[in-house]
Amino acid sequence: MATRIKIFDTTLRDGEQSPGCSMNLQEKLEVAQQLEKLKIDVIEAGFAIASPGDFVSVSEIAKVIKNATVASLCRAVEKDIDRAYEAVKYAVSPRIHTFLATSPIHMKYKLKMTEDEILERTGHMVAYAKKYCPDVEFSAEDASRSDKPFLAKVFARAIKNGATVINVPDTVGYSSPEEMAEFITYLKNNVDDIEKAEISVHCHNDLGLAVSNTLASIKAGATQVECTINGIGERAGNASLEEVVMNLHTRKDYYDAECAVDTKQIHRASRLIQTITGVPVAPSKAIVGDNAFAHEAGIHQHGVLMERSTYEIMTPQDIGIPQNKIVLGKHSGRHAFDDRLTELGYSLTKQELDDAFERFKDLADKKKIISDGDLDALIAMKLETAEQHFKLENFVINSGSKITATSTVSLIANDEIIEKVSGGDGPVDASYKAINIILGKHIELEDYSIRAATEGEDALGEVIVKINMDGRKTIGRASSTDIIEASILAYLNGVNKLWA
Repeated sequence: MATRIKIFDTTLRDGEQSPGCSMNLQEKLEVAQQLEKLKIDVIEAGFAIASPGDFVSVSEIAKVIKNATVASLCRAVEKDIDRAYEAVKYAVSPRIHTFLATSPIHMKYKLKMTEDEILERTGHMVAYAKKYCPDVEFSAEDASRSDKPFLAKVFARAIKNGATVINVPDTVGYSSPEEMAEFITYLKNNVDDIEKAEISVHCHNDLGLAVSNTLASIKAGATQVECTINGIGERAGNASLEEVVMNLHTRKDYYDAECAVDTKQIHRASRLIQTITGVPVAPSKAIVGDNAFAHEAGIHQHGVLMERSTYEIMTPQDIGIPQNKIVLGKHSGRHAFDDRLTELGYSLTKQELDDAFERFKDLADKKKIISDGDLDALIAMKLETAEQHFKLENFVINSGSKITATSTVSLIANDEIIEKVSGGDGPVDASYKAINIILGKHIELEDYSIRAATEGEDALGEVIVKINMDGRKTIGRASSTDIIEASILAYLNGVNKLWA
């Protein structure tokens, strides 16, 4: 019988620590609900004591998630554990995840603690967490560079005091697959009462081995793996959830292991994280890259047409890549629109459906045919509709090769229309400067990217901007068939977030 592997997703905690990947509360809730659709076993919702915002997001996620364990990370310190429990106590299945470093370099230079002190702290803090919550995970930070006999003692102490999961992090991505497998085997054979706890691994990708190390650990006996959507995370990121899951799905014959993840939700989860963070994946990225199922070489194309398995070990449908089955346009009704969204896996409230249908009709006036990709982009826009302090009324651009670009922008603020004009280095720059004049603020544009969200000459253009106002940074996003309009709306989206 195949071993059941639990998938622990830390996109909302470790993934969000990746530079430029911070999310607001609404975005975190959207991601958490998508993770629930993926059938993730454990959602690490954040680091509750890190900030008031983190605490609120963990507690709100704990309240809405019904079919997964919700965990909060905390240091092995009483006040951290108190705060973590306060955040996750609303969950149907709460978990406290506490950690303490165990490698010689961390103990000497960061913690300034002896081995005996580490053992004492481990036992005391796990017991302290256990009085709050029956499900306690203990992580030995930098485990892969720790002394094995000492680490075995630490984990035994954690289990003795109530840890239900012991986690082996390759915190700096230093290990190799063979080493990780040996590590897991050693712990299974040398940790007292190891059978009373799940063995988990948390691998980083500094040397490009996070997924390989994770899979090697599964082969050696780990029963929980920690990963993120698209592999986002600090430095070079974490083990990529979609790669780990599809390895288990595709190579059941080798790993003799399985997980509960609904693979048909992978594509949507990947797109959601790209949209929210503004960080695209490379076209050649395994599983979710644009070229993952593309064939250009003639011999490959011929082989796939004759028999798909000649060059494809998975199908696009396996990960939920949408297929165009029904043509939607401006004459399509609400019923057809609703049915197509249901087919694509969306579950919207009546108000969300009303808003999406209104955006659909607006887009249908500009495009003859609405693709599944267009619908994905339309639904993603609902993340951007909250608290619009400034709304675009209209804009007029004057630009050419022999003249300085100027933009006249009209915004609605507090039921008042404010209009300003500015020149700039192109229509986008001029529009942003006009908005800054209206706001009376200097907003720095740190990054600007544009891509075709869908295909064809009338494709939706998706613009993502990173802006900085008074030291506070955020990401703005918008889509439109007009790239200037998308650029202005993305900038305003970011401004509204900062204003809030």
